[in-house]
Amino acid sequence: MPKDFKVTDWQNLEPYFKELLDRPINSLHDLQNWLQDISELEAVIGEDAAWRQIRMTCDTENKELEKAFEFFVLEIQPKIQPYGDKLNRKLIENPFIKELDQKEFFTYLRNVKKSIDLFRPENIPLQAESAVLAQQFGIISGKMTVEVEGKEYTLQQAAKFLENPNRQLREEVYRKINERRLQDKEKLNDLFSNLLTKRHQIALNAGFPNYRDYKFIDLGRFDYTKQDCYQFHAAVKTHVLPLVDFIYDGKRQKLGLDSLRPWDVDAEPEGIKPLTPFQTGEELTQKTIECFNQMSPFFGDCLIKMKQMGRLDLDSRKGKAPGGYNCPLPETGAPFIFMNAAGQMHDLTTMVHEGGHAIHSFLTHNLSLTAFKEYPMEIAEVASMTMELFSMDYWDVFFDKEEDLKRAKEHQLERVLTIFPWIATIDKYQHWLYENPNHTLEERAENWRSIMNEYTSIAMDVSGLEEYRRFAWQRQLHLFEVPFYYIEYGIAQLGAIGLWKQFKEDKDKAVHNYLNALKLGGTRTLPELFEAAGLKFNFSPDYISELMLFVQGELEKITRPN
Repeated sequence: MPKDFKVTDWQNLEPYFKELLDRPINSLHDLQNWLQDISELEAVIGEDAAWRQIRMTCDTENKELEKAFEFFVLEIQPKIQPYGDKLNRKLIENPFIKELDQKEFFTYLRNVKKSIDLFRPENIPLQAESAVLAQQFGIISGKMTVEVEGKEYTLQQAAKFLENPNRQLREEVYRKINERRLQDKEKLNDLFSNLLTKRHQIALNAGFPNYRDYKFIDLGRFDYTKQDCYQFHAAVKTHVLPLVDFIYDGKRQKLGLDSLRPWDVDAEPEGIKPLTPFQTGEELTQKTIECFNQMSPFFGDCLIKMKQMGRLDLDSRKGKAPGGYNCPLPETGAPFIFMNAAGQMHDLTTMVHEGGHAIHSFLTHNLSLTAFKEYPMEIAEVASMTMELFSMDYWDVFFDKEEDLKRAKEHQLERVLTIFPWIATIDKYQHWLYENPNHTLEERAENWRSIMNEYTSIAMDVSGLEEYRRFAWQRQLHLFEVPFYYIEYGIAQLGAIGLWKQFKEDKDKAVHNYLNALKLGGTRTLPELFEAAGLKFNFSPDYISELMLFVQGELEKITRPN
């Protein structure tokens, strides 16, 4: 394709697809060239689509950017899909695929066959409409602001007041944030109902009884089943929740409270200031580069390159979609980090998390095919969550005082444990939602309440907050934008803890294993990628218990008085 090629409309793209479809493949050499050309086309289109989404999430109030994204999703993507299916069939039917390196191509060809099995022309418009609808979540959420002490804040910015020593202010802000969310509860319920209906129809069209079963295949979950997910939910309740109870009760005692309320979780006792690892997005960038450099100069170089290329948008502002992400850009190779930093401890962990994803993008850029760079979500999250733990030893660049550094590490390790019940809650809820697609809004709220209560710590007093909790699922963007993408965080957190355990024993070996696994991209199965990192692909109750006890031990080392 020409170097200056721009995706403007279907007319300028279609000739490339036609040529690939019509081209004869009479040898292994022909096949390899054909695959390279498909790869180039995928990279160009993938990068164009990514930029449309990035620009729209950076400014949700710009209607032109929204239109550009919708144009791609509604006018270009649906026309690509039938060609994609024909090219997949052309590949699988070609006799020379037997001469490809079967180890290197195994997962790629498995995914191609899966795509052929799932493809249904009648799903194309449903998938396009779903993609456009899903983006409405960011647009609705991006408009949410609250007033605190006479100033307007996004919900991400307002969350910093939940760290304030003034308990009355914390409660006031907590209630304001939740009241603001409730203003859009019907809008978000309607949006989700619409998405649920389309997703269920997509599953039925493809011959599945429900969207969960369809999505497991679509996500390429070849190496674990829904039963493994149920086992994970049970293990979290048995082996993690008691540790979370212990952590929360410790917080209650530290704050000198009779009962711990949700607005107390991030607070410090009177006289202790909240942790402020940085003030601006620019300072966050510089300090993260310094931190990464100490781990490995390569890690720091990745962020320096992104900064030079304008691939960072870190500060929170009105009109920006919520959340944070690292978006791979398959043609140029340097990804884009988007987040909503407001100077909090949480933002530091988000930055090193997304930085881990970015390093993964750089490591896989030299793989020969674009498809090889599409690695399983579970290993993608190992890349990011491991970086949160590896980087802790170098957080002194963010904190001058030893006491603050200890508090930051304590905060991180507590979060490693306390995130598990939320992961189990969201995943278990998704199973229920899609197994019961004809549920009423009342049943939706009631089942959410029941599952959420199952994983709520007994050390947390949530009395009188029923209405806020009833709609708490609406804050989780994954439910709207990337359905069934959540248990990955749990599986990956286990991998990250395993790598951190290695790091504690031999830093160089752990970093080597980390790089060794990530550079393989998607060219190996999930268990093989874990093995390359020196990890077990295992989420049995016994293994989860072993890793949780390790984290608890490390946490005690930090909190124990010298």
